[in-house]
Amino acid sequence: MSGHSKWATIKRKKGKADSQRGKLFSKLAREITIAAKLGSGDPDGNPRLRMAVDKARESNMPVDNIDRAIQKGTGGGEGANLEDIILEGYGPGGVAVLVKAMTDNRNRSVSDLRHIFTRHGGNLGAAGCVAWMFKEKGLIHIEKSQASEEQVMEVAADAGAEDIRSEPEAEVIEVETSLANYDKVKNTLAAKFKIASSEITMVPQNSVPVKGEDARKVIAMVEELEEHDDVQDVYANFDIPDELMGKDF
Repeated sequence: MSGHSKWATIKRKKGKADSQRGKLFSKLAREITIAAKLGSGDPDGNPRLRMAVDKARESNMPVDNIDRAIQKGTGGGEGANLEDIILEGYGPGGVAVLVKAMTDNRNRSVSDLRHIFTRHGGNLGAAGCVAWMFKEKGLIHIEKSQASEEQVMEVAADAGAEDIRSEPEAEVIEVETSLANYDKVKNTLAAKFKIASSEITMVPQNSVPVKGEDARKVIAMVEELEEHDDVQDVYANFDIPDELMGKDF
């Protein structure tokens, strides 16, 4: 599974999902507001908004919260000065890190995130230094309790999926698609199975093994980056040994 998915597994095992639900809803609402502001308030005609709303629904965000976030985006006012920024750098052990954020003060955000990189033994790099190591893909997760990997593979392959994989300790089967086939594959799978989660994400094209002190530092750095109010997503190409996945450092 991708480093992105491994990090999701780490967070589940460390029990952080419920405690961070409020912060998650805030970040989802911000993405919905910006998507509506930059496009339109109609998810059917605004792909970015549709993906944001789908992610919010999968996270059990209340419908009223979603509607309010859309209204803020289409009505101007709050969120009017927010902009997307992408920062790139390296973590301990040479791990490539890509950070997507939204901010109303670029200088403040860059300074804050630079300090987080430095504090954990990493460094913020120039634009383009690691982005080439990632490709934008669709990831769809089906819980293993619903179907076997072979059953999912049969349906997903016919719909045009690029890869189907699942590690023994994982709770889900992961289906990877191109952006062009994402909606088709997702809708085809949804007709057969209940989708646990789905998203457009940045998938690393290679991974960097890390362990020991470097693993501790990488996890701490990614955690702190994700907790920053301006950060929407963090992607990294680490490969951490399974025995460390749920360990409290």
